[in-house]
Amino acid sequence: MDIERFGEQGIRVIFGQAIDEATHELVRRFFLYTSSIGIPGIVEIIPSFRSCLICFDRERVRFEGLSDMLKGMEDGWRGMPLPDVRRVEIPVRYGGDYGPDMDFVCSYSGLSPEEVVEIHSRATYRVHALGFMPGFPHLGPLDRKIYVPRQETPVLKVPQGSVGIAQLQTGIYPFESPAGWRVIGRTMVRLFDHLNPPFSLLNFGDIVRFVRI
Repeated sequence: MDIERFGEQGIRVIFGQAIDEATHELVRRFFLYTSSIGIPGIVEIIPSFRSCLICFDRERVRFEGLSDMLKGMEDGWRGMPLPDVRRVEIPVRYGGDYGPDMDFVCSYSGLSPEEVVEIHSRATYRVHALGFMPGFPHLGPLDRKIYVPRQETPVLKVPQGSVGIAQLQTGIYPFESPAGWRVIGRTMVRLFDHLNPPFSLLNFGDIVRFVRI
């Protein structure tokens, strides 16, 4: 693993250069282990595609000391047993008013709407990160057959539950918001509820499958 400074109160721990299952497993082991042992001075640990960002209180711990501590924990986190993953199905209405970018996806890929839906819904996706807004899951990998670029200019507003694709990812907008991904469908499932812990329906490491309705 590589450790680098991230701003004045952050450490970025990098586990690989590729976004794949092997790297994801390393990130997940490290995240679960360091979250469980309660290291003094650490404020938050944020897992992502191939790294973890550690936010720390520099009044309680210094970058150099925390870096040395993390390097010395490698045997511990590499042996961390992984719990069974959660598997979540998300019902989706594809195309039409629910998927305003379906025509673009078909034109770009050379596929029919039925083929796009079949490819998108037959795969299972890993939650590699949560971000951009509360509860927004970055899911992948997306089949290269339906690879599309992001919007050149983000649209100002898409409805809550919009299902989008961009490059080799797919995701779901938990709230009405601006969007830079190509929207191909919509779910009525609520992804984030600030009144009900644990708040987010999906969590880092979950496996997701979309079900056409």
